Amino acid sequence: MKVYSHPDLPAQISLHDWEAQYARLRQQGLVEPSYGGPLQRHFTAGRDLRLQSLWFDNSAASLRLWNFLLTEEDRLREARAVGNKLVGVMKDLGTTPIIAYSVPNLVAFYPDGAWWIPCVMEMGDGLLHIADRLGIDESFCPVRAMLGAFLNEAHFPRPDLLLCSVGATCDDFSAIAQRLNGLGFPILWWEIPHRRHPDKNEPVIELAHGRQLPMTQVQFVTREFERLCRALSELAGHEITDIDLKNSIQHSNRMRALLGELRHLIFTAPRCPLPALELLIAEMMAIHYCSDANEVILVMEDLLNTVRHRSTQGLGFLSPDAARLYWVNPVADLRVMNLVERCGGRICGTDNMFTHALDPIPSHLPPLEALACMALSDPMVGSSQDRAERICQEMRQWNCEGLVVSRIPGASHCAWESGVIAKRVNDELGLPVLEVEIPPLSDAMSASMQSRLEALVETIQSGRKP
Repeated sequence: MKVYSHPDLPAQISLHDWEAQYARLRQQGLVEPSYGGPLQRHFTAGRDLRLQSLWFDNSAASLRLWNFLLTEEDRLREARAVGNKLVGVMKDLGTTPIIAYSVPNLVAFYPDGAWWIPCVMEMGDGLLHIADRLGIDESFCPVRAMLGAFLNEAHFPRPDLLLCSVGATCDDFSAIAQRLNGLGFPILWWEIPHRRHPDKNEPVIELAHGRQLPMTQVQFVTREFERLCRALSELAGHEITDIDLKNSIQHSNRMRALLGELRHLIFTAPRCPLPALELLIAEMMAIHYCSDANEVILVMEDLLNTVRHRSTQGLGFLSPDAARLYWVNPVADLRVMNLVERCGGRICGTDNMFTHALDPIPSHLPPLEALACMALSDPMVGSSQDRAERICQEMRQWNCEGLVVSRIPGASHCAWESGVIAKRVNDELGLPVLEVEIPPLSDAMSASMQSRLEALVETIQSGRKP
């Protein structure tokens, strides 16, 4: 067994190393939640095989984060067993779960998350083969794995209600969801219009980042959410009131504030206090709380306290001269987040397609109107130029030195928007850009990806002023 130096200091360790680290934490009085336990158990169960290829933060908070993520399926089945209703929310990434969680007997989750299963199970799940047989082949985004997950019911229970946004959404996802609907999984659709810039003298609502939304679009989405509220109230057997919604929004804003501070510390500390892989998992928690709206707050507080301590003590990872990179789009293969750091990069800004789930929800507006504003702030329902503008703003804010656009294989939007974003960053900021397509398993192209990431890092470091 590998023994690494100073196990109480920040380090990235393998799954094998976690055996000794777990024993050490237990000796130090580790108190675990009900879903706690050794990280290795998820691998030895024969399911989460990719864990053996990853490098993990060695903190107790990281252990809790990973155990929370990898036990979501158990929570969903436990929720069903005690009589709660399960709501599958699809595509909007961060808004409709807030409505569902406004009543205590509804549990919302994103079946979209199945897109990571082929990676985590190293293609041993067969989900993509099921999608192939249904006519949804590799020309589609990897989220097509969701079809297989619905059919074999091996990864999450069948939801009691399925919601899905339609309109200004990814063409791939719309086609996949329509195929799912035709297979006997009825979907309650709601429409999100393409976000446009207001006409001259048109009534608007102004949000953070200086964004203005046409009032007519906000009113339209508000009416759609009223429709969803009625359906969710019927499912819950409890009428969802404005007070319920306000409480749920307040809870979500607490989560977003914790995550906001976490990101600020990670992006600004002299040494990186939390690796990119754990940051990605933490950000994903914001969109639906990993099926437990209360526990996710405790997970995030634990992680934030660890990062605060490290930042205060000047502890962290990576070289102080690591290239400061802004990362666009979530990766299909989690191991790539380790790779970018091993190539000398440091993630100092992110747009993982759901920046609207990170922004605070306006508290001065009626609750459904506030949620409609957030839905319309989704970077994927507006123009690529809008998205690029925010990316440029944040790259300036976090003093980023380069951009990596992770293209999602088969995704219809990636063919065009990645070029728009890359050109805008290069033209406006004069910074180097790397576009790379990342499949669910990137092993075959790992050497090529490493060379390209190392070249980007070298370009950044050699271009610095003395």
